[in-house]
Amino acid sequence: MDLSSPLQSSTTSAQIDALTASFAAQKAAYTGKPAPILSERRANLEVLLQILHQHEAAIGDAISADFSHRSREETQLLEIFPAISAIKHAKSCLRSWMRSKHRLASMWFMPARTEIRPQPLGVVGIIVPWNYPILLALGPLVAALSAGNRVMIKMSEFTPETGTLLQTLIAQNFAPDHITVINGEAEVAVAFSNLAFDHLLFTGSTSIGRHVMRAAANNLTPVTLELGGKSPAIIGPECNLDDAAQKIMFGKCLNAGQTCIAPDYVFVPAGREQDFVAAAQRAVTKMYPTLASNSNYSAIINDRHHQRLQSYLSDASTRGASLHTCNPAHESFESGRKIAPTLLLNAPLDSKVMTDEIFGPLLPVLPYDSLNAAIDFVNKRDRPLALYYFGRNSDNSNAVINRTIAGGVTLNECLMHISQEELPFGGVGASGMGAYHGRVGFETFSKMKPIFHQARFNGLTLFHPPYGKRFAAMIKLLLR
Repeated sequence: MDLSSPLQSSTTSAQIDALTASFAAQKAAYTGKPAPILSERRANLEVLLQILHQHEAAIGDAISADFSHRSREETQLLEIFPAISAIKHAKSCLRSWMRSKHRLASMWFMPARTEIRPQPLGVVGIIVPWNYPILLALGPLVAALSAGNRVMIKMSEFTPETGTLLQTLIAQNFAPDHITVINGEAEVAVAFSNLAFDHLLFTGSTSIGRHVMRAAANNLTPVTLELGGKSPAIIGPECNLDDAAQKIMFGKCLNAGQTCIAPDYVFVPAGREQDFVAAAQRAVTKMYPTLASNSNYSAIINDRHHQRLQSYLSDASTRGASLHTCNPAHESFESGRKIAPTLLLNAPLDSKVMTDEIFGPLLPVLPYDSLNAAIDFVNKRDRPLALYYFGRNSDNSNAVINRTIAGGVTLNECLMHISQEELPFGGVGASGMGAYHGRVGFETFSKMKPIFHQARFNGLTLFHPPYGKRFAAMIKLLLR
């Protein structure tokens, strides 16, 4: 999706007109009924829950078709399960989220009272990436519906089967002025991002996120950007390498590394690089004794990204990096779009694999002489979406946490912070802005409206003109 491109002639005016009409219909519907009650919101969430339960197999088939092959089990684990968990969590917490929060008025304004009342923003736009098309559509949708909004969802052009299926399922269960799913090429995404949404959430690359933000700025639309970057994994000097390698390779091999919070490079104590490579190869052999024909191991989404990853390997190898392929059965990968997990030693820091977000099963391994040096390396680069530390020494883990800034942190595991509904999920700097999940997601898609209630009898008139001795005495009291 290239949002920097102008609208192309290949996009018919009918597509753009339909998009604009859908937005206008949702705006009008929100104006007519701006705040659904608790029971209506719960009913909407229940419909989403039933869609997932009833169509799980079809969703798995559609995603696998878009990837040429993706593990059904990975779709269950990484998309269906977390989406269901988000729905159930929202349903159970929604009453408390919707409740006005009373606050104390300043002592000088007593007996007035104050409150914060959540209010739906209106029409929310969600732009979905290709790597987890169901979770990254429904996760934000759960938050937006919980907050009482109307929602438009733009699916990725790289997942047409999944986009068509979700469009059909949503249309069968929701009115188009409530939720609508949009499919189409990049030009449709350009038009979508230029709509005057009340909030726009984009998940995707940092480069495209910049274009989305520029488009939203034209309408002063607030944005939540869930981007990516290079998420480091640091293995502490006290850590068991086999345990760390097992968890890191699990996080790296899921969806063939096509995960925004997959570890993008790993730091190991200097001199233990080969030990880590061996441990990683053992871990991959245990999880995937075969790869090419293994239904548990997923393919790369399309030829373009497959070629991109191959070019990273070629570039690094040509420039002196040593490649260590995890290929237990010594299979050929010449046909199809699978790539064996590959570790890279001595990759130049200016090579593509070290400057670009990898989004594939390639993992550079870097040595460090001291934990401070590893921390400094992370801090000299864009702030990552995720950071992982492996080790049981609390002083070391706290040093990493306190001295770095990242979107989220998982200790002694990979990826798991994203699955916690009580934790906000979001990036920082080049890895994103804003957050959602759980209560934070509800508040992201709400106007948390502050309200001041004046008491019948109050002393504010003491400060009204004409100003004189009484005012001077009162203001002196306030300013002391």
